[in-house]
Amino acid sequence: MKGFHYVKKTLCAEGVSVRILAEKHGTPLFVYSRGYLINNFRNLSSAMAEVNPLICYSVKANSNASVIKTFLREGAGVDVVSGGELYRALRAGVKPSKVVFAGVGKTRDEIEYAVRRGILFFTVESEEELVRISDCAGRMRKKARVAIRVNPDVDPGTHRYITTGKKESKFGLDIARAEKAYKMAARMKNVEIAGLHIHIGSQILSGRPFAKALKRVKNLCADLKKTHKSFKYIDIGGGIGIQYQPDQEPLTPAEFAALLVPVLKRMGLSVVMEPGRYLVGNAGILVCSVQYVKKNHFRRFVVVDAGMNDVVRPPLYDAYHEIVPVIDRNAKKVATDVVGPICETADFLALDRAMPVVREGDLLAVMSAGAYCSSMGSNYNSRLRPAEVMVNGKRSSLIRKRETFNDLIRNEM
Repeated sequence: MKGFHYVKKTLCAEGVSVRILAEKHGTPLFVYSRGYLINNFRNLSSAMAEVNPLICYSVKANSNASVIKTFLREGAGVDVVSGGELYRALRAGVKPSKVVFAGVGKTRDEIEYAVRRGILFFTVESEEELVRISDCAGRMRKKARVAIRVNPDVDPGTHRYITTGKKESKFGLDIARAEKAYKMAARMKNVEIAGLHIHIGSQILSGRPFAKALKRVKNLCADLKKTHKSFKYIDIGGGIGIQYQPDQEPLTPAEFAALLVPVLKRMGLSVVMEPGRYLVGNAGILVCSVQYVKKNHFRRFVVVDAGMNDVVRPPLYDAYHEIVPVIDRNAKKVATDVVGPICETADFLALDRAMPVVREGDLLAVMSAGAYCSSMGSNYNSRLRPAEVMVNGKRSSLIRKRETFNDLIRNEM
């Protein structure tokens, strides 16, 4: 299904006019399509059905409680990387037995919180972390389940800032070190070896790097399966790429599954996967309002009321987001910089983009804003975080209130 489409030249989210949503809730405004979220989850689940994976939604992509709950109702678990994300997921109703906890810098408080709640397993990034998890579990007189993260040294062909599976990365252990770490874990009475974890990066548009990474760890998995009765899981991470640009080919679940499922079936382990962007990226947009159109001898600037505090991906990753008018007037296109109100030259949503001519008060939609936009947002320049709305068919619900000035200083003394 299409979450966003034009009806009589007006952009709609499912069956609701985006213009009407903006009039009701103001701008900037995040809008999500619930039907698109569910459709993506079911497509992935169907493609991977032969190995019946536990699909753990990656909360860092979009941590709104209503987004999390939408996936939980479909049977999902969650992948978290902080105590805060674990709190959000538990509040949304996730079963602790469907939680995996990743991240290179887990604190003692976070580890104890997760052990107390009985999560499925921790993905372990270092020997030092393994010792800390064992110590925390021992003090609590409990056992913590772990899956060591293996860095397979595979180039996923994505932006260097979201490449996580190469040898120079801060993530995981190489295969030789991982083997030693598993032997170390086997000697710890408060640790149970649950599985092995790999995650090579994000926004990957080919299935081949995933398959290559999986093949690099299959022999280690086979050995661990023989020597440890508790070794049951292969966590293949996330990273399935989506379409951001009109001419970009996304990695489909069917293409992904065709390469990985045969290998996974032979491994004979329970499969965990951690999609984030694939599930939510194209299920959301950011609606903004044109404040000024400013020209000089060199550039044409369209100044909107959303900025890098709302969508940091363009300046951070040089990322592309399609930007379209909410009301399509078939205006001629001219080279345009779409910029925000933040006092930084890096505050842009698009540079030198062929855009329809717009005027003050027009609404624009930043597409593919469901992932790593709201969750990476900030209050820089004391800007208020936008409201968020979920659309379901012809109905819409406010799922996050717009912040107020009082929210900005709530915790200050």
